Amino acid sequence: MTPGQTQDWNPEAYERFRGLRLQPALDLLARVGPVPDGSIVDLGCGAGVMAGALRQRYPDRPLIGIDNSQTMLEKAAPTGEYAELQAADVSDWQPGSPPAMIYSNAALQWLGDHTALMPRLAAMLAPGGVLAVQMPHQNPAASHIGWGTAFQRLFPNKVPQDSPGILPAENYFDLLSDLGELNLWQTEYVQHLAASPEGHPVRHFTQSTYARPYLLSLDQDDQQRLIAAYESDIAQAYPLRSDGTCLMPFRRLFFTLRVA
Repeated sequence: MTPGQTQDWNPEAYERFRGLRLQPALDLLARVGPVPDGSIVDLGCGAGVMAGALRQRYPDRPLIGIDNSQTMLEKAAPTGEYAELQAADVSDWQPGSPPAMIYSNAALQWLGDHTALMPRLAAMLAPGGVLAVQMPHQNPAASHIGWGTAFQRLFPNKVPQDSPGILPAENYFDLLSDLGELNLWQTEYVQHLAASPEGHPVRHFTQSTYARPYLLSLDQDDQQRLIAAYESDIAQAYPLRSDGTCLMPFRRLFFTLRVA
């Protein structure tokens, strides 16, 4: 889900680390209990990587996929798991009827004003329905700060597109705890990134997601300059192991909210 960006997602680049990105999605789903009657909404469904798990968990419910990337929806369609796929932005999306669950994995960090967004999504649910959300909480880490630092050093007069970000965990507690039964937690995954002959593994992991606003602000030549600068910086923060792999701790924030 990438509101405001001018180029579509590259599914192949995103899915290069499919397994590492899938584990948090499965961990979120594992924490969701029973839900009332109604549809299951996969909000920011992307290429449909969670479609099978959602259908297996709720086989008698219609599964609706929502994403603003037509390229990703075209990848999701062949899964055959969705009753409906809709091209829409979360910022103005409205369900046709109250869903039993709105499930969103690694999508809502691309949207601003979470103080309005999260209560609005919760208000869409059927009574007893669940809002289940996972978002990367990695912005303070070197893997992410490095893109902004290199960008400002090389292009001090340029303004990048908006970068994704989320609130501190306690803000979500204050925002949502009065709306129902809230479970809120953070997990740091120690990711073992495979060696790459084409550059640092952390660069490849972040380039297809967090770095997009920076890269989309530049022409092709300047993109290569930024990538080279980031590669040089990130090698110090995430040293390669003897086999060319590296360890990248990655923090994610989760919550489930069951509305009254």
